[in-house]
Amino acid sequence: MRLFYALALTLIAALPARAEVDIQSVTSPGGITAWLVEEPSIPFVALEIRFRGGASLDDPEKRGAINLMTGLLEEGAGDMDARDFSRAQEELATSLGFDASRDSVSISARFLTENREASIALLRAALHTPRFDQDAIDRVRGQVLSIIESDKKDPDDIASRTFAEIAYGDHPYAHPVNGTTESVTALTRDDILAAHKSVFALDQIYVGAVGDITPETLGNLLDDLLGGLPQTGAPKPPRADVDIPAGVTVVDFPTPQSVAVFGHDGISQSDPDFFAALILNQVLGGGSFESRLMNEVREKRGLTYGVYSYLASRDLADVYMGSVSSSNDRIGEAIKVIRDEWTKAAENGVTQEELGAAKTYVTGAYPLRFDGNGPIANILVGMQMLGLPIDYIPTRNDKVEAVTLADVKRVAGELLDPENLHFVVVGQPEGLETTTSE
Repeated sequence: MRLFYALALTLIAALPARAEVDIQSVTSPGGITAWLVEEPSIPFVALEIRFRGGASLDDPEKRGAINLMTGLLEEGAGDMDARDFSRAQEELATSLGFDASRDSVSISARFLTENREASIALLRAALHTPRFDQDAIDRVRGQVLSIIESDKKDPDDIASRTFAEIAYGDHPYAHPVNGTTESVTALTRDDILAAHKSVFALDQIYVGAVGDITPETLGNLLDDLLGGLPQTGAPKPPRADVDIPAGVTVVDFPTPQSVAVFGHDGISQSDPDFFAALILNQVLGGGSFESRLMNEVREKRGLTYGVYSYLASRDLADVYMGSVSSSNDRIGEAIKVIRDEWTKAAENGVTQEELGAAKTYVTGAYPLRFDGNGPIANILVGMQMLGLPIDYIPTRNDKVEAVTLADVKRVAGELLDPENLHFVVVGQPEGLETTTSE
């Protein structure tokens, strides 16, 4: 069985990349909606479930409760303790994964067709009747606290947390998903039960399935797995009032190399100009060696091994961000170059050659995302959460190709705000100090 499972995973990983997928919308007898791509060639199913809200639903006095609760879902359920639960997964050749982020709690399931019923029964137990035994709570709490302590010594994490505090103020996004040492230490089993109740509700659910399963079978599976959950969960927080002042925040940290996170207000993925912004970012700092930031900061001046920017579009806030690291005596120069490139792009947009190269990269990279059942199931869920139409996949690259040079120039002038970029620098940068405009 294990050998067959390994072979199935190998075959799935070897499937050719494809962006032409036949998506069906399935509604269960109980009214649960899912998107399905049938792929009967291999007796295997990938199931992705998202519950919108994630760590942003944490009680302000119980930060980290949802993350800790999520980590405990595979630590025993029903009459199985943690060891029994793990052994059951192994015997069924089933993989179950649970994760919490700012915007969602994710459940991933991978199982063979012949073990479908037993695998879903195991997942149902984890979802509906988790044990939350005290010994498991203490063990997983210890793991989380270890991560929190490690993050306190990580310049990248310090920079990201500091930027989030500046950008989001009192909003849940300003707080780490893991919580703090104090908040996680104080969490009780009752807090974990309350976190479970706040997350898992039918009004917060999105489902994607890919593999050897029919619409009828999937519908019945969803009712069996998710039926009985509360209709509504905890109320969502409001959108974040993003208010990022111009300037620099220096966080003293003993290291020979400074890390900087920078950004300002961004753009929503639902905005009609999002694809123009995507092309703009690919040219400016999209992560390839052909980007302007990489060329100017790394190639020409040797100030860093890497610099990049990205559009951080979340459920409740949109920020345009980037990151760079450099030696303490040169980070100031790197920041100046980034500001200069931000200004040039804001004033002049991009060239026709850059536009063509960015389109080629963005459209060419898209089909590579469809490289197996699991990634496709993830994409199906993401599309639903973004409110994209079911026929989005075959039309996406057309939207990219429709972006004109004038579109990018206009969006660059509206989106890029070099005067209001804020840099959080963690290290001991020479010639830099905290300066924030009101």
